[in-house]
Amino acid sequence: MIPKAAAAKVRSGLILVPAPSTLNSQEFRLSEPHVGTSGPVPRRWWVSLGVLLMLASVISVLSGQPAVGRPDAAAMRAVDIGILVFREGLECLLVLLAITANMTGERRVYREPVAAGVMVGVAASLFTWHLAVGVIDDLTTVMPALDVQVVTGLLAIVVLLVVMNWFFHKIYWTGWISLHTQKRQALMASDGMGMRMWWGMALLGLSSLYREGVEIVLFLQSYRLRVGSGPVTTGVLVGLGLTAGVGVIAFWLQRRLPYKRMLVVTGAILGVVLLVMVGEQAQEMQLARWIPTTEIPFLRVPDWAQLWFAVFPTVETLVAQVIAAVLVLGSYIIASRPARAR
Repeated sequence: MIPKAAAAKVRSGLILVPAPSTLNSQEFRLSEPHVGTSGPVPRRWWVSLGVLLMLASVISVLSGQPAVGRPDAAAMRAVDIGILVFREGLECLLVLLAITANMTGERRVYREPVAAGVMVGVAASLFTWHLAVGVIDDLTTVMPALDVQVVTGLLAIVVLLVVMNWFFHKIYWTGWISLHTQKRQALMASDGMGMRMWWGMALLGLSSLYREGVEIVLFLQSYRLRVGSGPVTTGVLVGLGLTAGVGVIAFWLQRRLPYKRMLVVTGAILGVVLLVMVGEQAQEMQLARWIPTTEIPFLRVPDWAQLWFAVFPTVETLVAQVIAAVLVLGSYIIASRPARAR
């Protein structure tokens, strides 16, 4: 039994930890993360992170902005990619924080195989990227390019819906971290750093990164066909840079960050990205004649709204965006209802 004082400290401190009432069943709850022994991160670090995010977004936009006029669609999509990569990076960091939570002092040696597994996960993600690019490029030789773009766009929306689905995350993503934590505990229960221990820790590091890497690879294929490799590369670098900054604060400076709030903020931004993607995807499906086009004569949508937010005056595109919004908001309501009942 965990004392009430210790339980309160655990709750304050986003590692998934056993709840006092469910310790034997190994059920975990999502609490504010605590890494190391340092206090909360100073306000200047949080402000610096926010400034870094804004600067990264501005640089991403300006990199694709013409000499005269407003930012083009490619630059705006680079920002979308950067946010998605940053969100996936946060989820990977949370898993790694859960795995390495107790690896201090003499146990720091266990971090080496975890780090090795992470590096293999990076290499495997890059290999998966090249494999996906090759397969999709081959498809364009036997299928109309617009049809291939529609298929990859639908796949990207499915990935983003999974990322945005709060109910799915509550069941699956929390269980994913719990599984890694239980595997770590089982491995550390054995004595010494044997080969079984080393490979087990390495596999934990590999799986924690590669799952997020595969999601990013699948998500980016639609953008690669739509806007080209340049904006995709820019967005990925921005997202990785932000993730690296958070990683330095969490692992090197041993500071506590409001990960839960960061997930909520990035989730809200990705909600807008989802609506944009759904609008663009519906329009592409209309161009490919997969769905009909029913224009709304009395609706006048400004050019900037069509360019930035993919709002088009057709019944099909607007209905698709409404359905996407209902799915995300509905999953949030379903996921939060039990918590409110408690």
